[in-house]
Amino acid sequence: MAEKNVYQVADWNGPGGERWVAYQARLDAMMAVFGQAAIEAAAPATGERVLDIGCGAGASSLDLAARVGAGGQVLGVDISEPLIDRARVLAPQDTPARFQVADASSTELPEGAFDILFSRFGVMFFDDPTGAFAHMRRALKPGGRIAFVCWRGMAENDWVRLPMGAIKGIVPPTAPPDPEAPGPFSFGDRGRVARILTAAGFADIAIAPFDASIPFGEGGTRDAAIDDAVKMTLEVGPLARALADQPEDIRARASAAVRAVFADRPGERSVMLDGAAWIVTARNPAN
Repeated sequence: MAEKNVYQVADWNGPGGERWVAYQARLDAMMAVFGQAAIEAAAPATGERVLDIGCGAGASSLDLAARVGAGGQVLGVDISEPLIDRARVLAPQDTPARFQVADASSTELPEGAFDILFSRFGVMFFDDPTGAFAHMRRALKPGGRIAFVCWRGMAENDWVRLPMGAIKGIVPPTAPPDPEAPGPFSFGDRGRVARILTAAGFADIAIAPFDASIPFGEGGTRDAAIDDAVKMTLEVGPLARALADQPEDIRARASAAVRAVFADRPGERSVMLDGAAWIVTARNPAN
């Protein structure tokens, strides 16, 4: 168990997790509309038990808890101790949601205990996705359901496509990442997602596109919002990694280029960017 998802565990309990905590409110605002679409697809009912996989700072867990009510239960799990600590701080005392630092792909889960497996952008990081989903399925009741939202391809998501395009010619090019390597866009291929879930034992798989405008960064004026969006993209996500070892003059040129492309996008209090995801649902066979 300790050897699974080693890089992800280290990053989310180090600088990656700390940056997400720092930008938690902005990142939750960015993902809110996608999380709500996935919750609607999951259709949690009063009294149901939900496992929220990769729950981050708990926003989706608390939304689910409001749907299942006091008679239900939501267990939010995440590999990031900083994010789980944040979730516990943000959670009201009377919520039926509780939080645990755990890797859902390998931690011991009670068999057949949950009506729903749910995730808002938390399932794209497993080293062995088929094994992870097979393991998690055993925690689902017979006939229980899974619903999650995951990003489509990088080329369809402006919050990455625009800044990464802006730095071409400024930052030396690197080899393109393996599209199936663990990361935010590893589930961009609908066929791959279907194959993983089928191999993991799920049935009635449905994968639907969902597009929305994303509020990126925030500020009291348009200029402040653009500045905040640039700062966030330099510190969180693929651009931050691309610039991690670059000298200050390169970082400054990259920052100016990113600001120019963000300035062409609409929005007054945030920079509004196009986001593209899949809403995925499936069932655990009844027998």
